[in-house]
Amino acid sequence: MILTSLNLYQYRLPLDVLLPVGKQRIDHRAGLVLQACARAEGEHRQVEVEIAPLSGIDVDEQVLVGFSRETLAQVQTALTELLPQLDGQHIDTLLDYAEQSPSPSLAFGLSLLHAKLMGKLNAIRPQTATVPLIYHPTDAGKDLLDNKIAALGKHIHSVKVKVAQTSIEDELNLIYGILRTRPDLKLRLDANRGFTLEQAIEFAACLPLDTIEYIEEPCQNPQDNLEFYQAIGMPYALDESLNDPDYQFAMHNGLTALVIKPMLLGSIEKLANLIETAQSYGVRCIISSSLESSLGISDLAHLAAILTPDEIPGLDTLSAFSQDLIVSSGKKHCLTLAQLEPIAQHVIDSTTQSNLAAAKREEN
Repeated sequence: MILTSLNLYQYRLPLDVLLPVGKQRIDHRAGLVLQACARAEGEHRQVEVEIAPLSGIDVDEQVLVGFSRETLAQVQTALTELLPQLDGQHIDTLLDYAEQSPSPSLAFGLSLLHAKLMGKLNAIRPQTATVPLIYHPTDAGKDLLDNKIAALGKHIHSVKVKVAQTSIEDELNLIYGILRTRPDLKLRLDANRGFTLEQAIEFAACLPLDTIEYIEEPCQNPQDNLEFYQAIGMPYALDESLNDPDYQFAMHNGLTALVIKPMLLGSIEKLANLIETAQSYGVRCIISSSLESSLGISDLAHLAAILTPDEIPGLDTLSAFSQDLIVSSGKKHCLTLAQLEPIAQHVIDSTTQSNLAAAKREEN
């Protein structure tokens, strides 16, 4: 299958409510959409992928820290330079460039583009179950939070709760409030490295351990996680630790899950290898969003069904978005490619395509 056109677009979606990125907050999400067309033996396919590093500026004009190592501008420049080199190439070339790219979001996007052109994501139904995300809204009344908790369906068995965001007292009240409303729920806590070891122990000691599935990145210093587990016995998960370019999986007491954000980690092959290794030690692997738009969330739901079919992914972030992008999640407005800002377009003319096809026949 040969690439016949590549088009790059930019999007910027305002959020209806602020979304947490660690302890920071964002009021919009920006990223790129890469569209590719490919042809083989009369068959034509057209697909789009979202490439959106989790970087930029928060609502206080501070740089987002602790997530993507690359900026959106860097990825856009890299893609603008790369697209002419991909024109007329076999789609497997996408995997070569994904392997070579130092940018995790670009590597993931190129490998995802290849998978979609190959029809791999269409071969399986997407994971539709979700783990609702609960956190203290900083730009809305407490009623919004109370209503979300009260509206949780009986089919919901786990929720994810952001902690280390406000005071320990407020967050304990939040957790016990959730459990008063739904005592059957299991909680996945996410501290985003927001506690010192002492704070993490103090906080966890006040919780009913039988209701906690795990806590993500409890300590500012990840090396303290083992001591935290030894003190409290609460299982923990890794998230930000996986973003370290030198990260290699190592099993430790108390480690129960990896929370995997593909946009921050790299190619699908890299994700699959990490998941296979972790699962061989009995560690759960949970696909999670990097606050992508509906296009990215849809692809992650398919990917989760393929790579982690026994786990419910963490993809409950679309409610904050004002609009959908390319793929509808049911919002009133869904942006099309025609409504996005074009960055680069590369189309191979019919003569060039014929020459490429003839050259391929000669090779065979």
